Amino acid sequence: MPKYFTLPENIQGDTIQLDEETSLHLSRVLRCVVGERITVGDGSDTDYECEITEITKKCVTAKILDKHLNLNEPAVKITLYQGLPKGDKAELIIQKCVEIGVCEIIPVKTCRSVVNWDKKADKKLERWNKIAKSAAEQCGRGRIPAVGDIMTFERAVEDSKKCDGRLIPYENEQKNGLKQFCDGFKGKSIAVFIGPEGGFSPEEIELARESGIMPVTLGRRILRTETAGLVTAVILLHRLEDEG
Repeated sequence: MPKYFTLPENIQGDTIQLDEETSLHLSRVLRCVVGERITVGDGSDTDYECEITEITKKCVTAKILDKHLNLNEPAVKITLYQGLPKGDKAELIIQKCVEIGVCEIIPVKTCRSVVNWDKKADKKLERWNKIAKSAAEQCGRGRIPAVGDIMTFERAVEDSKKCDGRLIPYENEQKNGLKQFCDGFKGKSIAVFIGPEGGFSPEEIELARESGIMPVTLGRRILRTETAGLVTAVILLHRLEDEG
């Protein structure tokens, strides 16, 4: 059963009205008809099982048949601070990290970031958030992970203090890995820093250390920027959710 998100104000009594973009997708792409069933999420961990009652060019209306709590959100909230990559890699990173359970993604401009999207940042963020929404619908999330504004590395380090634990994969780290981080972690939120194609500079790593961010190794092989965040998040969620 396909799932879509809607704003809470679009839920009135036992009726839900979907936005124009979603309605067009249902009517023209999926060619849904009256009587078909869909799942609609309110973005706050509640899902509604619905039956389509009316289809117009700009609005699909559905009747609520049942509602239940969505249990697909991870107990540990991961915020990914992703160094800006080249090309369309950011889209892949966002899509896959949302699928596996990352709760927030912050694009970060580092000293080795090649791209400069200052003039088109708004359009990029709009597209990235649409990708996050689509990925959250596809994998049945209870919430839509936000893609935040682009930050400098220094600002991201400061922003990450909101999390209970913080780590930064670094190829020159020899002692601590994700196991060591997880063994001592008792909180509910983690900040993960991932560098762009060229990695982090020694100065950025030192700033992270001074701020209390733990450098970790991901093993003997150096991962690409589009792989490193995904692998880190999967391992963290696997270990911490199993232990929890």
